[in-house]
Amino acid sequence: MKKTKKWVLSVCVTGTLLSTMSFQALAKSPEELHPGETAYVDVSVSTQWTTNGRFQVRDIDAPSLSNPVDPWKWSANMQDSEVRRWLTGKLETQAVYGSKVVILQEVGDWVQVAVEGQPTSRNPLGYPGWMPKSQLTADDRLENLDDAPFIMVSSPTAWLYDGKALQHQFMEVSFNTHLPVVKDFGNVVMVATPDDGNKFIKKEDVAIYQNENEYPKATPDELIKTAKKFLGLRYLWAGVSGFGFDCSGFTYSIHKAYGITIPRDSGPQSKEGKVVNKDDIQPGDLLFFASNNGTGSVHHVSMYIGDGLMIHAPNASKNVEIIPLNTPGYIEEFSGARRYWEQ
Repeated sequence: MKKTKKWVLSVCVTGTLLSTMSFQALAKSPEELHPGETAYVDVSVSTQWTTNGRFQVRDIDAPSLSNPVDPWKWSANMQDSEVRRWLTGKLETQAVYGSKVVILQEVGDWVQVAVEGQPTSRNPLGYPGWMPKSQLTADDRLENLDDAPFIMVSSPTAWLYDGKALQHQFMEVSFNTHLPVVKDFGNVVMVATPDDGNKFIKKEDVAIYQNENEYPKATPDELIKTAKKFLGLRYLWAGVSGFGFDCSGFTYSIHKAYGITIPRDSGPQSKEGKVVNKDDIQPGDLLFFASNNGTGSVHHVSMYIGDGLMIHAPNASKNVEIIPLNTPGYIEEFSGARRYWEQ
């Protein structure tokens, strides 16, 4: 368990008061975080909302609002597709453990942040959204280790442990979690965390890089192999983690694992990268779908994997899946393709 102070946060939940909800908080007081300051995500995956969630979150969203969070329980609370679809338009994005954010504004126990490394035209600092302040830490330890070798979690999710013997689980973290390496013990790696000292992780669950220039080349085969790790994972609007993806969060995250930063949303993704004609589409290319039979606004993205097939995170009622590009409902809305792996 996290050895941290407890702070009490009252949250209005769809017209009722979720009173005295206990939130595990930071070693440093949340009150130390203010607009203009940088901070780090102190939970396995934080969820950014369109407004401060005091007046819109539901009882079933509580596992996503605490510290620590329980993303699997939150997902289990939303087995019904309509319950899950309620999130559409209410969430902005997510950020995994250790992600850097800039605080834009605060309202009570909530802060609006810009998530660094998630490009958007909406804010040059990163993707904006609201989250509980208790899920952030002001500790600058990761800032001080910014130039150290680091691990990137390569498994869909992986456990951090309290000791080298890996007997006591600390936190389950997501794919693409980036943490500084303190020491490599062979089969186990000691890493620094935002606010909880050093933890340990199995080397089989991570890739280790000396610096940001060491990411492997993003070949089509590697991109597709990585994408297929998530087959069967339930869709989550705004998701960017191994606990759940939305369509553009999926393609964004797959590229990020190879050091390629692409826009966070499908619309901007469809406007950058290398333009690919329909007859020249290759495995690893991104495919886009738009309203009005492909002539309107882009609303969906997938990745082509060859043989007329694509992999994608479709919608709130489905899981990450592979389907033919010419599937009715998709092929009529095909609007173009882009390539990011060829640089």
